[in-house]
Amino acid sequence: MHGTSEATGTIDVALAHATRLLESAPGLAAEQADEILKVAPNHPVATLVLGVARRCLGDISGAMRVLQPLAQANPGWAAAHYEAGLALSRAGQGEGAIHALRRAVSLKPDLPDAWRALADHFTATGEAAAADAAYANHIRFSTRDPRLLEPALALCDNRIAVAESLLREHLKKYPTDVAAIRMFAEVAARLGRFGDAEKLLARCLDLAPSFAAARHNYALVLHRQHKTADALRETSRLLSEDPQNPGYRNLHAAILGRIGEYDQALEIYADVLKEFPLQPKVWMSYGHALKTAGKRAESIAAYRETLRLAPQLGEAWWSLANLKTFRFAPDELAEMQKQIERSDLNEADRYHLHFALGKALEDARQYADSFHHYERGNALRRQTVDYDGQENTDHVRRSKAVLTRELFGQKQGFGCSAPDPIFIVGLPRAGSTLLEQILSSHSQVEGTMELPDIIAMARALGEKKTRREVSKYPEVLASLTAEDCRRLGEEYLARTRIQRKTDAPYFIDKMPNNFAHVGLIHLALPNAKIIDARRHPLGCCFSAFKQHFARGQNFSYSLDEVGRYYRDYVELMRHFDEVLPGRVHRVIYETLVEHTEREVRRLLDYCALPFEPGVMKFYENERAVRTASSEQVRMPIFKEGVEQWLHYEAFLAPLKTALGPALAAWNSSTSKLKSRDEGPNNDSQS
Repeated sequence: MHGTSEATGTIDVALAHATRLLESAPGLAAEQADEILKVAPNHPVATLVLGVARRCLGDISGAMRVLQPLAQANPGWAAAHYEAGLALSRAGQGEGAIHALRRAVSLKPDLPDAWRALADHFTATGEAAAADAAYANHIRFSTRDPRLLEPALALCDNRIAVAESLLREHLKKYPTDVAAIRMFAEVAARLGRFGDAEKLLARCLDLAPSFAAARHNYALVLHRQHKTADALRETSRLLSEDPQNPGYRNLHAAILGRIGEYDQALEIYADVLKEFPLQPKVWMSYGHALKTAGKRAESIAAYRETLRLAPQLGEAWWSLANLKTFRFAPDELAEMQKQIERSDLNEADRYHLHFALGKALEDARQYADSFHHYERGNALRRQTVDYDGQENTDHVRRSKAVLTRELFGQKQGFGCSAPDPIFIVGLPRAGSTLLEQILSSHSQVEGTMELPDIIAMARALGEKKTRREVSKYPEVLASLTAEDCRRLGEEYLARTRIQRKTDAPYFIDKMPNNFAHVGLIHLALPNAKIIDARRHPLGCCFSAFKQHFARGQNFSYSLDEVGRYYRDYVELMRHFDEVLPGRVHRVIYETLVEHTEREVRRLLDYCALPFEPGVMKFYENERAVRTASSEQVRMPIFKEGVEQWLHYEAFLAPLKTALGPALAAWNSSTSKLKSRDEGPNNDSQS
């Protein structure tokens, strides 16, 4: 007995030594573990140390040969499953990694690193809710300070107000506690206060530059604020330290997609799919990127693979419908109708399916059934968004009060003189993507996408942090000095520079909602061009109503609200026509379709660009397009869609009522133009 005890003691000492060597000298740790296993074959802890050492040395296949059998032989040992999960992840076997990591945390919930790894994998597979829960558990179980246990638990349970109060008090006493700062930033992010979260995380990283979890959070809040260059810098730094981390790669790909680097993004998604071939949301993200890059057939194949794996995933059905030129086969229509009858569908899948069925039945000319699904999808989606149409109406009223002819006269000559931007504003589904495609086919113009920067700058000027506060914008525009305006123009150019890939002197920003900020644009960039894309009120509003937008455009999920929004837009643009005559060039979609070359020449004249024949072959332009019209603008102009709304006119009484004077003014203007047998001019239908 004495000899056995002595041998065990010797092995324990050797194991402790090998474990200490893992971080600093994994090769020596592996040698030590091998020696122990010669004396004590199949010793579980020595086997674990050997597997970990091989993983640390980059010998992933060797680590797998050790760790997978170890986990199988010890089904109740959390550490074995955790280490097997890390090895599987490094081997590119994402599905197996998730299974192993799930097993580890089910056996031993207080494994913060396992939760973090699991969260990274859920992020890669698009399981946002599961990722959030796993990240919260990582925070909870990585907290060793007993004073932080209660706020960590509150954060994990999504009791945000409790967590916020406790952390605020803690940080008054311990202002440099990086764990608490990171938790407080998570509270701010969940409340949508991304600017506050950014400042907290920047402070956290000043105190602890190697705090990778905080840096990942930092990159994410930068991305959510459209600070793309800064976010890309942070994900690049994270990947330099941990190039195989699936969460880092997924975020990096999303950021690359936002700045038009689709080839790189597609390469990352393809690599992630090798690791997660059975994850439908990864296939769907891949399909989105392929669609934007103009790879139509490949995107359809990716969406169909998504649906093979998860036929209930409504967003994938809608993604196919949203190609606009795609037509569902009868068996696909039947499958959608089968799926929407399921009682276990979540709300997002259900409303996406309603929108997809609306489009499929519209293509089948079953307009009444189609409208039923559009109406139902919108009603469900409206319940999920926080929108108050009065806020937009108030913005129009306040803008008209402050942005007068006298104000613009006083500030004449203010701003940055650069002529680079061409803004296309209006409402979604009014032909802005077609205008962008035409202009970007000119040798001197580069197309980008719907850039969020003007809206972000307006929000910053407003200094509004909560819904209850009143924004200082647009009234703050009256107090801007010449230096302020110049700085704002330069800020916009700096923020958008990352979007420019060519040396073309002009670039397009086609964020439609920028119509609300024409005054800011004029003050900051007086030489920028502003084009108002306008369409028949009923055609435009109904097209927006039947479109499910990935984000934003919350006014579009009710016929009443979309009509009111259009009415507000027309009123504000009429005001700018009065106080800044000739500043905005208006293009009527229906006229552009009817008299394409004439309208294109007028457009180019306004932009001070010479006519080039290539702009008339815009459909041959292979640039990436990120909007719902991406497939339509890759074909010549067709007239069939101009009056598509007429099939639904019987259902549009609420929209007509909401439009009120805007519809009456359109009809009156159109009637006069028809009597003169000429198209609308620049100032018509304003």
